[in-house]
Amino acid sequence: MRRNRITVLAATVVVLGVTAAGPAAAAVTSGAAPASAAAPASTTARTAALTKAAALQKAIDGLPAADATAAQVRYRGEDLRWSGAAGRADLCTHRPVKGDERFRAGSITKTFTAAVALQLVHEEKLDLDGTVQHYLPGLLPAHYPDVKVRQLLDYTSGLPGGDTREAPKSPGWDKGRYTTWDHRALVQAGFGKPMEFTPGTRQHYSNIGYNVLGLLIEKVTGRTYEQELRARVIDRAGLKDTYSPGADPRIKGRHTHGYEAIKDADGGTRLVDTTEWDQSETWASGDLITTTADLERFTSALFAGRVVPQQELKLMFTVPDVPTYGSSRPAAYSSGLTRIQLVKDGPVYWGKSGSRYGYLSGFGATQDGTRSLVYSVNSTDAKGDAATAPDSRIGRIIMAGLGEPSAQAQPSA
Repeated sequence: MRRNRITVLAATVVVLGVTAAGPAAAAVTSGAAPASAAAPASTTARTAALTKAAALQKAIDGLPAADATAAQVRYRGEDLRWSGAAGRADLCTHRPVKGDERFRAGSITKTFTAAVALQLVHEEKLDLDGTVQHYLPGLLPAHYPDVKVRQLLDYTSGLPGGDTREAPKSPGWDKGRYTTWDHRALVQAGFGKPMEFTPGTRQHYSNIGYNVLGLLIEKVTGRTYEQELRARVIDRAGLKDTYSPGADPRIKGRHTHGYEAIKDADGGTRLVDTTEWDQSETWASGDLITTTADLERFTSALFAGRVVPQQELKLMFTVPDVPTYGSSRPAAYSSGLTRIQLVKDGPVYWGKSGSRYGYLSGFGATQDGTRSLVYSVNSTDAKGDAATAPDSRIGRIIMAGLGEPSAQAQPSA
């Protein structure tokens, strides 16, 4: 495939006291700094902000490319508001990315599901120490030990997950893209296997616990998971372009297309459009469709306590004191979020990433919400480890937004 030249459609930079264009922006729109930040920034603050803006711009330059076809990024800090988009939303029509397109958010869905469950805990419709066996009798095999709601939330349940598809990129890897899974069958797909470990003693990140939470939400509310998600999170946070697609394989409205690079028998590589895909195979653990603006809005509302009550919100910032399954590393996941520390003794961020074929996205923020980063990258190897390595495009975006100043690129003259 012939690669298009660099396309950067919008890069808006608002620095405290000064507005500047991104160095490689083809088109720039600028806005005024917030009224609360009307005072001129110090020279040091302006320099740091422009340095960060340059690093963010550099991280998305050159799209479409072999590793990704498009990117949308938003950053918010005390001294800088930055948003940028690059690449093509659709390679067939050459439609450029504007920065407000919908995309598949993958496991970011778990943060939304956790928010619904924790609201129900606050309302005493769910008990953190209540068991799956109590709420959903017959769902788990009779010989499984009791599994608590809190253990579903923080990935310490020990429940084995099912294999709903063949290994990525193996022959027939996409044959089930239009298959609709029954939610209960999805949960029970792996229950022919033994428990991975005694509940509460290890942490193993997987989808199974959050799909069980989806069933629990429906059981205790008498409504569908999708209805509760909309009423309790999407509407409450004021999100305009976020929804759960159910069994609809399409993405509604303006959106980016996802593409996966596939190796042919002759050694060549071709891109397969993976945009249409029935997400019932992930459901409450990974089916969300959203935008970067909505994710930024959601992060702000969630961390400020406007989605989950403060008492339960503490659980989203608490990592269980157990080792990771299969290693001696300490756990890193809380109830719906991930603890992120990019450099030793550096600031701690909380966020979540997610991937579906053709889509990689994520968000991270300080607990006080003063600094946040949201990104969506249309990766051509979204399930590969290389796509999120420190030197990958996503690794560079994360370091540009949340890394230390010494890691940033220098701004252009």
